[in-house]
Amino acid sequence: MLLDRIHQPSDLKSLDVAQLEQLAQEIREFLITTLSSTGGHLAPNLGVVELTLALHYLFDSPKDKLIFDVGHQAYVHKLLTGRKDRFPTLRKYKGLCGFVKRSESEHDVWEAGHSSTSLSAAMGMAVARDLQGQDYKVIALIGDGALTGGMAFEALNHIGHEKKNLTVVLNDNEMSIAPNVGALHNYLSKVRTDRTYIKAKEEVETLLKKVPAIGGTLASWAEKVKDSLKYLVVSGVLFEELGYTYYGPIDGHNLPVLLETFRQASKVEGPVLVHVVTTKGKGYAPAEKDSHTWHGLGAYKIESGQVLKSAGPPMYTEVFGKTLIELAERDDRIVAVTPAMPGGSGLLKFADRFPNRMIDVGIAEQHAATLCAAIAIEGMKPVFAVYSTFLQRAYDQVVHDICRQNLNVVFAIDRAGFVGPDGETHHGVYDIAYLRHVPNMAILMPKDENELRHMLHTAIQYDGGPIAVRYPRIQGTGVDWNDELKLIPFGEWETVRDGRDAVALAVGPMVQVALDAAEKLASQGVSLRVVNARFLKPLDGAMLSALAEERLPIVTIEEGAAAGGFGSAVLEWFAAEGAYGVPIKVMGVPDRFVEHGSIQEQRDEVGLTAEELAETVKRLRPKAAAAEKPLMTGTNM
Repeated sequence: MLLDRIHQPSDLKSLDVAQLEQLAQEIREFLITTLSSTGGHLAPNLGVVELTLALHYLFDSPKDKLIFDVGHQAYVHKLLTGRKDRFPTLRKYKGLCGFVKRSESEHDVWEAGHSSTSLSAAMGMAVARDLQGQDYKVIALIGDGALTGGMAFEALNHIGHEKKNLTVVLNDNEMSIAPNVGALHNYLSKVRTDRTYIKAKEEVETLLKKVPAIGGTLASWAEKVKDSLKYLVVSGVLFEELGYTYYGPIDGHNLPVLLETFRQASKVEGPVLVHVVTTKGKGYAPAEKDSHTWHGLGAYKIESGQVLKSAGPPMYTEVFGKTLIELAERDDRIVAVTPAMPGGSGLLKFADRFPNRMIDVGIAEQHAATLCAAIAIEGMKPVFAVYSTFLQRAYDQVVHDICRQNLNVVFAIDRAGFVGPDGETHHGVYDIAYLRHVPNMAILMPKDENELRHMLHTAIQYDGGPIAVRYPRIQGTGVDWNDELKLIPFGEWETVRDGRDAVALAVGPMVQVALDAAEKLASQGVSLRVVNARFLKPLDGAMLSALAEERLPIVTIEEGAAAGGFGSAVLEWFAAEGAYGVPIKVMGVPDRFVEHGSIQEQRDEVGLTAEELAETVKRLRPKAAAAEKPLMTGTNM
């Protein structure tokens, strides 16, 4: 196999085009076979096989900087840069990362898990290159979906203004291309970017302007004719007006065309945009037919294309989607808004049921947040369905446009907590800390899927301003979740297990962890009370006051950043009340990034387990018994 001979991009240089095409087929077969057991982003990578081969064949990585947007489509790059043997560990604990990662290879020059960053990164590297007097190439690969992100437009504008030498490769995997149209555009691209043609055009225009009296008029007329023809026949006129030399659209699976286009593009001064049309899932019929399902998935059967799913309770995401339909049937004010994640957020069935009340804004979280603010001003109930990690991108809009105006926007925050194989770029462990200090924001998290339903119902009925319901990327606990919807008393916690020796204030999935710890401790003669701290903001002040009087040791446990999180809020409450005689221990995610693996492995790594909670309680109890200072109460502000 040719693939077995490729250990570095330089190994490609001796191959001819026919061998590259054979290698492309081997890469597809390898990916289809390997990912059938590991899972991963199959369809995006099948779509960029020839494109990645062409880039590594012509350019000199890592000297030349190949920058991937997001990294969903970087598996072929990993194969060509010496990581084939590690693919059985893909997205597993301590294994090969599913995204580009600088610590893995010198060829990974930029890391991204969120989209629309590659163009800004490319501009930054081009600036550094020129300031340092270097001569390497900078190539940014961005998808048509990622190009909808506002950050990408900002970078496009800046690159076009500065005229830096860099290449933007637009991987368009939504548009089909007819052979005659493609040939015409490829021909026009060659003509318009040929240096002889460009020089002749400049000389003619200069000459016309020198002709007395009529020179200016003729030059103006010629310019108008040129622009009119360009708008008629050139699809990339937008990019040209922004300052780019445009090539395309070209067939992204035609290696000879790709190679010739990139050779021409590399000779052009200033920014170049190469528009490449590809097919997601290319070469594997199930993935070509349903690129959404096959974008990122778990294990599957190669022959049938059957995706293997875990048996058991539904995912929280599914419960959210079904509940929102139920609520929307009762309340026509409800509008669902999502930034390019209708499937991932569980809204596909909602879209079928309420097509006019479902808004997908594309990869544009900032716009989505402000859109929700305006919808709310007009008396509707927008539900912003968004992953925790992606909500980070709309932070200013949450603060400035929603919370400052105290608008009734419901945040349905999916993937709250650890997310498993997607790893550090996708963990939802920071939203508690970055939301709870913003005035007017309320934050809730359910202990199980049934409570999620009631929280959503409560959030829709709440008219006190913005309210966030966060839930994890896991299956539910298996409780019955079809009972009648009811309102949860606002700001009240729930004691789910009584105890006399210590108290665990647990958030979301950590309630079950605390219950498991209570069972372990009970066998050792220690009685642990477990509280479902379902309101992270506002805190249950009445219960905290009662706990301060009891002076029992308290452990807070959350699958979120310990710095600034729920536990910090509890400590702040005790400090503000002057209640200093209660031993309190905060358990959460430490101040470091946690890499990919299973969610359980990630919890084990940071100590968010029943075993560690039980040990923490036992260590804390002697401190409580030794406390001799009388409890101080009152306001300390």
